[in-house]
Amino acid sequence: MTATDVKQRTAEGVEPRGIARWFSGLNRDKLEQAVVGYLFVLPDLIGLIVFMVGPMLMALVISVTNWKLVGDPQFVALQNYEALFTDPKFGASLGRTFLYTLGFVPVIYTLSLGMAVLLTRKSRGNTFFRTVYFMPVAMSLVVAGVIWRFMFDPSNGLINVILSGLGLPTSQWTGHVQSAMVAVLIVSIWKGAGYFMIILLAGIQDIPSDYIEAAQIDGANRWQAFRHIIMPLLKPTSFFVLVVLTINALQAFDQIYVMTRGGPAYATYTTLMYIYEKAFREWNFGYAAAMSVALFAMIFVLTVVQVRYFRAGEVKA
Repeated sequence: MTATDVKQRTAEGVEPRGIARWFSGLNRDKLEQAVVGYLFVLPDLIGLIVFMVGPMLMALVISVTNWKLVGDPQFVALQNYEALFTDPKFGASLGRTFLYTLGFVPVIYTLSLGMAVLLTRKSRGNTFFRTVYFMPVAMSLVVAGVIWRFMFDPSNGLINVILSGLGLPTSQWTGHVQSAMVAVLIVSIWKGAGYFMIILLAGIQDIPSDYIEAAQIDGANRWQAFRHIIMPLLKPTSFFVLVVLTINALQAFDQIYVMTRGGPAYATYTTLMYIYEKAFREWNFGYAAAMSVALFAMIFVLTVVQVRYFRAGEVKA
Protein backbone atom coordinates (compact mmCIF):
# COMPACT_ATOMS: atom_id res chain seq x y z
CA MET A 1 0.00 0.00 0.00
CA THR A 2 1.44 3.36 -1.03
CA ALA A 3 1.09 6.71 0.72
CA THR A 4 -1.41 7.81 -1.99
CA ASP A 5 -3.65 4.81 -1.24
CA VAL A 6 -3.53 5.60 2.45
CA LYS A 7 -4.57 9.21 1.83
CA GLN A 8 -7.39 8.07 -0.46
CA ARG A 9 -8.72 5.62 2.13
CA THR A 10 -8.49 8.28 4.83
CA ALA A 11 -10.50 10.67 2.65
CA GLU A 12 -13.15 7.99 2.22
CA GLY A 13 -13.49 7.74 5.97
CA VAL A 14 -11.62 4.45 6.39
CA GLU A 15 -9.32 4.56 9.42
CA PRO A 16 -5.84 3.18 8.54
CA ARG A 17 -4.37 0.54 10.85
CA GLY A 18 -0.93 -0.86 11.63
CA ILE A 19 1.76 0.12 9.18
CA ALA A 20 -0.80 1.99 7.11
CA ARG A 21 -1.26 4.41 10.01
CA TRP A 22 2.52 4.95 10.06
CA PHE A 23 2.48 5.73 6.32
CA SER A 24 -0.40 8.15 6.77
CA GLY A 25 1.71 10.28 9.10
CA LEU A 26 4.51 10.62 6.58
CA ASN A 27 4.66 12.81 3.57
CA ARG A 28 6.74 11.85 0.56
CA ASP A 29 9.80 13.87 1.62
CA LYS A 30 9.92 12.35 5.09
CA LEU A 31 9.46 8.87 3.65
CA GLU A 32 12.35 9.38 1.22
CA GLN A 33 14.55 10.70 4.04
CA ALA A 34 13.72 7.67 6.17
CA VAL A 35 14.49 5.26 3.32
CA VAL A 36 17.79 7.01 2.52
CA GLY A 37 18.75 6.94 6.20
CA TYR A 38 18.08 3.22 6.50
CA LEU A 39 20.03 2.56 3.29
CA PHE A 40 23.06 4.36 4.74
CA VAL A 41 22.81 2.29 7.93
CA LEU A 42 22.24 -1.00 6.08
CA PRO A 43 25.92 -1.80 5.24
CA ASP A 44 26.97 -1.36 8.87
CA LEU A 45 23.99 -3.40 10.01
CA ILE A 46 24.89 -6.22 7.62
CA GLY A 47 28.51 -6.12 8.81
CA LEU A 48 27.36 -6.20 12.44
CA ILE A 49 25.19 -9.25 11.80
CA VAL A 50 27.76 -11.12 9.70
CA PHE A 51 30.90 -10.40 11.73
CA MET A 52 29.56 -10.05 15.30
CA VAL A 53 26.06 -11.39 15.88
CA GLY A 54 26.57 -14.39 13.59
CA PRO A 55 29.83 -15.59 15.20
CA MET A 56 28.35 -15.05 18.68
CA LEU A 57 25.36 -17.23 17.87
CA MET A 58 27.64 -19.81 16.25
CA ALA A 59 29.83 -19.90 19.37
CA LEU A 60 26.73 -20.49 21.48
CA VAL A 61 25.76 -23.43 19.26
CA ILE A 62 29.28 -24.92 19.26
CA SER A 63 29.47 -24.60 23.07
CA VAL A 64 26.90 -27.40 23.50
CA THR A 65 28.79 -29.77 21.20
CA ASN A 66 32.00 -31.73 21.12
CA TRP A 67 33.41 -30.66 17.76
CA LYS A 68 36.90 -30.43 16.31
CA LEU A 69 35.72 -28.66 13.12
CA VAL A 70 35.97 -31.94 11.23
CA GLY A 71 33.25 -34.54 11.01
CA ASP A 72 29.82 -34.22 12.53
CA PRO A 73 29.45 -32.29 15.82
CA GLN A 74 28.41 -34.39 18.80
CA PHE A 75 25.71 -32.82 20.97
CA VAL A 76 26.73 -32.88 24.64
CA ALA A 77 24.17 -30.43 26.10
CA LEU A 78 25.64 -28.51 29.07
CA GLN A 79 28.61 -30.80 29.75
CA ASN A 80 31.12 -28.17 28.63
CA TYR A 81 29.64 -25.62 31.02
CA GLU A 82 29.62 -28.12 33.87
CA ALA A 83 33.30 -28.82 33.23
CA LEU A 84 34.10 -25.13 33.77
CA PHE A 85 33.21 -25.39 37.47
CA THR A 86 35.63 -28.27 38.03
CA ASP A 87 38.48 -27.01 35.83
CA PRO A 88 41.20 -25.51 38.08
CA LYS A 89 43.07 -24.14 35.07
CA PHE A 90 40.03 -22.10 34.01
CA GLY A 91 39.58 -20.73 37.53
CA ALA A 92 43.24 -19.79 37.77
CA SER A 93 43.22 -18.08 34.37
CA LEU A 94 40.08 -16.19 35.36
CA GLY A 95 41.79 -14.99 38.53
CA ARG A 96 44.77 -13.68 36.54
CA THR A 97 42.39 -11.97 34.14
CA PHE A 98 40.70 -10.10 36.99
CA LEU A 99 44.11 -9.30 38.49
CA TYR A 100 45.15 -7.78 35.16
CA THR A 101 41.86 -5.84 35.04
CA LEU A 102 42.36 -4.46 38.56
CA GLY A 103 45.85 -3.30 37.64
CA PHE A 104 44.86 -1.92 34.23
CA VAL A 105 41.57 -0.03 34.59
CA PRO A 106 42.28 2.31 37.57
CA VAL A 107 45.80 3.19 36.43
CA ILE A 108 45.01 3.94 32.80
CA TYR A 109 41.87 5.92 33.74
CA THR A 110 43.77 8.03 36.27
CA LEU A 111 46.67 8.58 33.87
CA SER A 112 44.41 9.46 30.94
CA LEU A 113 42.37 11.83 33.08
CA GLY A 114 45.52 13.52 34.38
CA MET A 115 46.88 14.03 30.87
CA ALA A 116 43.50 15.36 29.70
CA VAL A 117 43.34 17.88 32.55
CA LEU A 118 46.89 19.08 31.86
CA LEU A 119 46.11 19.55 28.18
CA THR A 120 43.09 21.73 28.94
CA ARG A 121 45.44 24.46 30.14
CA LYS A 122 46.35 26.96 27.49
CA SER A 123 50.02 26.56 26.56
CA ARG A 124 52.12 26.50 23.42
CA GLY A 125 53.03 22.83 23.63
CA ASN A 126 49.49 21.42 23.80
CA THR A 127 49.37 20.30 20.17
CA PHE A 128 52.80 18.69 20.42
CA PHE A 129 51.97 16.78 23.61
CA ARG A 130 48.61 15.63 22.26
CA THR A 131 50.40 14.15 19.28
CA VAL A 132 53.07 12.51 21.43
CA TYR A 133 50.54 11.01 23.84
CA PHE A 134 48.37 9.70 21.01
CA MET A 135 51.19 8.22 18.88
CA PRO A 136 51.24 4.79 20.62
CA VAL A 137 47.55 4.33 19.73
CA ALA A 138 48.41 4.35 16.03
CA MET A 139 50.84 1.45 16.50
CA SER A 140 49.72 -2.14 16.19
CA LEU A 141 49.48 -3.89 19.56
CA VAL A 142 51.47 -6.84 18.21
CA VAL A 143 54.26 -4.54 16.98
CA ALA A 144 54.26 -2.71 20.31
CA GLY A 145 54.50 -6.02 22.16
CA VAL A 146 57.49 -7.14 20.07
CA ILE A 147 59.31 -3.83 20.58
CA TRP A 148 58.71 -3.82 24.33
CA ARG A 149 59.77 -7.47 24.60
CA PHE A 150 63.20 -6.48 23.32
CA MET A 151 63.22 -3.43 25.60
CA PHE A 152 62.49 -5.67 28.59
CA ASP A 153 65.27 -8.11 27.69
CA PRO A 154 67.13 -8.81 30.97
CA SER A 155 70.59 -8.79 29.35
CA ASN A 156 70.64 -6.03 26.75
CA GLY A 157 67.20 -4.45 27.03
CA LEU A 158 66.92 -0.67 27.06
CA ILE A 159 64.92 -0.63 30.32
CA ASN A 160 67.60 -2.45 32.33
CA VAL A 161 70.36 -0.40 30.68
CA ILE A 162 68.67 2.80 31.84
CA LEU A 163 68.05 1.44 35.34
CA SER A 164 71.64 0.26 35.60
CA GLY A 165 72.91 3.65 34.43
CA LEU A 166 70.87 5.37 37.14
CA GLY A 167 72.18 3.00 39.78
CA LEU A 168 68.78 1.35 40.27
CA PRO A 169 68.19 -2.42 40.56
CA THR A 170 67.36 -4.24 37.32
CA SER A 171 64.78 -6.96 36.82
CA GLN A 172 64.13 -10.04 34.74
CA TRP A 173 60.82 -8.44 33.70
CA THR A 174 59.04 -10.91 31.38
CA GLY A 175 61.26 -13.75 32.63
CA HIS A 176 60.23 -13.46 36.30
CA VAL A 177 56.92 -14.56 37.82
CA GLN A 178 56.48 -11.45 39.97
CA SER A 179 57.35 -8.89 37.29
CA ALA A 180 55.89 -10.44 34.12
CA MET A 181 52.36 -9.13 34.73
CA VAL A 182 53.78 -5.69 35.57
CA ALA A 183 55.65 -5.63 32.25
CA VAL A 184 52.48 -6.54 30.34
CA LEU A 185 50.51 -3.86 32.19
CA ILE A 186 53.13 -1.22 31.36
CA VAL A 187 52.80 -1.98 27.65
CA SER A 188 48.99 -2.01 27.78
CA ILE A 189 48.81 1.29 29.65
CA TRP A 190 51.39 2.92 27.38
CA LYS A 191 49.47 1.74 24.33
CA GLY A 192 45.96 2.78 25.38
CA ALA A 193 46.34 5.88 27.56
CA GLY A 194 46.42 8.29 24.62
CA TYR A 195 43.14 7.03 23.18
CA PHE A 196 41.19 7.46 26.40
CA MET A 197 42.95 10.78 27.05
CA ILE A 198 41.36 12.13 23.84
CA ILE A 199 37.90 10.95 24.92
CA LEU A 200 38.22 12.48 28.40
CA LEU A 201 39.70 15.66 26.95
CA ALA A 202 36.67 16.01 24.67
CA GLY A 203 34.40 15.48 27.67
CA ILE A 204 36.18 18.18 29.71
CA GLN A 205 36.13 20.66 26.84
CA ASP A 206 32.38 20.05 26.45
CA ILE A 207 31.78 21.36 30.00
CA PRO A 208 30.65 25.04 29.84
CA SER A 209 33.42 27.31 31.07
CA ASP A 210 30.82 29.48 32.85
CA TYR A 211 30.48 26.85 35.59
CA ILE A 212 34.19 26.82 36.35
CA GLU A 213 34.46 30.61 36.18
CA ALA A 214 31.52 30.98 38.56
CA ALA A 215 33.17 28.56 41.01
CA GLN A 216 36.44 30.49 40.84
CA ILE A 217 34.60 33.75 41.52
CA ASP A 218 33.10 32.12 44.61
CA GLY A 219 36.62 31.35 45.80
CA ALA A 220 37.12 27.76 44.63
CA ASN A 221 40.68 26.74 43.80
CA ARG A 222 41.64 24.44 40.91
CA TRP A 223 41.30 21.25 42.93
CA GLN A 224 37.87 22.23 44.26
CA ALA A 225 36.69 23.19 40.77
CA PHE A 226 37.97 19.87 39.44
CA ARG A 227 36.36 17.84 42.23
CA HIS A 228 32.98 19.56 42.45
CA ILE A 229 32.48 20.82 38.87
CA ILE A 230 34.49 18.82 36.34
CA MET A 231 34.22 15.33 37.81
CA PRO A 232 30.42 15.32 38.32
CA LEU A 233 29.80 16.73 34.83
CA LEU A 234 32.31 14.25 33.39
CA LYS A 235 30.38 11.23 34.70
CA PRO A 236 28.83 10.19 31.36
CA THR A 237 32.24 10.26 29.66
CA SER A 238 33.88 8.50 32.59
CA PHE A 239 31.20 5.82 32.48
CA PHE A 240 31.88 5.13 28.80
CA VAL A 241 35.64 5.05 29.36
CA LEU A 242 35.44 2.70 32.35
CA VAL A 243 33.10 0.29 30.57
CA VAL A 244 35.34 0.12 27.49
CA LEU A 245 38.45 -0.25 29.67
CA THR A 246 36.90 -3.13 31.61
CA ILE A 247 35.86 -4.93 28.43
CA ASN A 248 39.31 -4.44 26.88
CA ALA A 249 41.05 -5.68 30.03
CA LEU A 250 38.98 -8.84 30.26
CA GLN A 251 39.79 -9.58 26.61
CA ALA A 252 43.54 -8.94 26.80
CA PHE A 253 45.44 -11.33 24.54
CA ASP A 254 47.68 -9.82 21.81
CA GLN A 255 50.38 -8.22 23.94
CA ILE A 256 50.42 -11.15 26.37
CA TYR A 257 50.79 -13.70 23.59
CA VAL A 258 53.60 -11.74 21.92
CA MET A 259 55.52 -10.89 25.09
CA THR A 260 55.19 -13.89 27.41
CA ARG A 261 53.02 -16.63 25.78
CA GLY A 262 51.25 -16.75 29.14
CA GLY A 263 54.43 -17.44 31.12
CA PRO A 264 56.59 -17.65 33.03
CA ALA A 265 55.00 -20.43 35.07
CA TYR A 266 51.54 -19.29 33.91
CA ALA A 267 52.01 -15.88 35.59
CA THR A 268 50.31 -14.08 32.69
CA TYR A 269 48.08 -16.94 31.55
CA THR A 270 44.71 -15.19 31.17
CA THR A 271 41.35 -16.64 30.17
CA LEU A 272 41.76 -15.73 26.51
CA MET A 273 45.11 -17.50 26.47
CA TYR A 274 43.39 -20.63 27.79
CA ILE A 275 40.60 -20.31 25.21
CA TYR A 276 43.21 -19.98 22.47
CA GLU A 277 45.06 -23.06 23.70
CA LYS A 278 41.91 -25.19 23.86
CA ALA A 279 40.69 -24.06 20.42
CA PHE A 280 43.81 -23.90 18.27
CA ARG A 281 46.21 -26.30 19.99
CA GLU A 282 43.93 -29.00 21.36
CA TRP A 283 41.16 -28.42 18.78
CA ASN A 284 38.55 -28.63 21.51
CA PHE A 285 36.30 -25.96 20.03
CA GLY A 286 33.25 -26.95 22.06
CA TYR A 287 34.95 -26.32 25.40
CA ALA A 288 36.65 -23.17 24.08
CA ALA A 289 33.28 -21.84 22.91
CA ALA A 290 31.77 -22.56 26.33
CA MET A 291 34.55 -20.55 28.00
CA SER A 292 33.95 -17.73 25.52
CA VAL A 293 30.23 -17.65 26.32
CA ALA A 294 31.00 -17.70 30.06
CA LEU A 295 33.46 -14.81 29.66
CA PHE A 296 30.89 -12.87 27.65
CA ALA A 297 28.33 -13.42 30.43
CA MET A 298 30.78 -12.08 33.02
CA ILE A 299 31.52 -9.01 30.90
CA PHE A 300 27.80 -8.43 30.45
CA VAL A 301 27.13 -8.68 34.19
CA LEU A 302 29.98 -6.30 35.02
CA THR A 303 28.70 -3.81 32.44
CA VAL A 304 25.19 -3.93 33.92
CA VAL A 305 26.64 -3.38 37.41
CA GLN A 306 28.56 -0.35 36.16
CA VAL A 307 25.46 1.04 34.45
CA ARG A 308 23.39 0.72 37.61
CA TYR A 309 26.13 2.22 39.75
CA PHE A 310 26.45 5.31 37.58
CA ARG A 311 22.68 5.70 37.29
CA ALA A 312 22.35 5.48 41.07
CA GLY A 313 25.00 8.17 41.38
CA GLU A 314 23.08 10.43 38.99
CA VAL A 315 19.87 9.98 40.97
CA LYS A 316 21.62 10.90 44.24
CA ALA A 317 23.22 13.92 42.56
